[in-house]
Amino acid sequence: MKRKIIPGTIPTADLHQYLLGSVAPRPIAFVSTMDAQGRTNLAPYSFFNAFSSNPPILVFSSNRRVEGNTTKDTLHNIMESKECVVNVVNYEIVRQMMICSVDFPTEISEFEQSGLTPVPAELVKCPLVKESPVNMECVVQEIIPLGDQGGAGHLIICKVVCMHVSESILDENSRIDPQKIDLMGRMGRAFYVRASGKSVLAMPQSQHLPIVGYPNLPEHIRMSNILSANHIAYMSGLKALPNQLTALEVLKDFPDCQNIIKSIDKINSGHHLAVKLFEEGNMDLAVNLLCAL
Repeated sequence: MKRKIIPGTIPTADLHQYLLGSVAPRPIAFVSTMDAQGRTNLAPYSFFNAFSSNPPILVFSSNRRVEGNTTKDTLHNIMESKECVVNVVNYEIVRQMMICSVDFPTEISEFEQSGLTPVPAELVKCPLVKESPVNMECVVQEIIPLGDQGGAGHLIICKVVCMHVSESILDENSRIDPQKIDLMGRMGRAFYVRASGKSVLAMPQSQHLPIVGYPNLPEHIRMSNILSANHIAYMSGLKALPNQLTALEVLKDFPDCQNIIKSIDKINSGHHLAVKLFEEGNMDLAVNLLCAL
């Protein structure tokens, strides 16, 4: 059974939490801005993502406060300057980032309160966060109000004009290593997720045809109540499946598999062993076992 929720029939604060708990984890834009008097502001926003690579576009939303229907310093500063820096949040600075979510008066610097270090940017006036592993200098192309009531967002469309990427988070191919960057993501309420360690999964999938496809799987795989939907979908997404003779040849050096193939209950036993192999990361052997049954 699922609970039905119609926006407008429950308090905005409650709907907000249903949305945030469902659309998660969300990346965090740690946005630094500067007002006309040169005062800096630093605040986190998790209504945020990258929307284009060419041109390089980031979008985040600065929402009206539900209580009081007021707007935030980030929005005021961006409306004046039309620029900002989006800094990413890794595990090392997550607690300092949380301090910056406190509603300080305009004249109080979140950099000072959090102990984070402002560093001059190259192309915009507002500072970078030195401790962040990636900083993206942006010019703001458009601000789109989404409403005038508490909880309404302002979509802030930012074009990246300069990126600063720490060498320490790059792998041997100059790509960002998810384990090294150690990013944090926002969930609902007071929950966060750390995107490193066992939480990071390598799941390659070809984007080009041909693939096997679910209808072309052997029936005992499609109808299995032992294999999970993920196991079955993994096989559906392969370029091709080995034929039975090829699979049997691969299994010659694996006595456990050989014994199952010769058993009376080979389908159920084979599926249970395949699950174990999948969970151990031995994907090829699991596929060959299932195709040999």
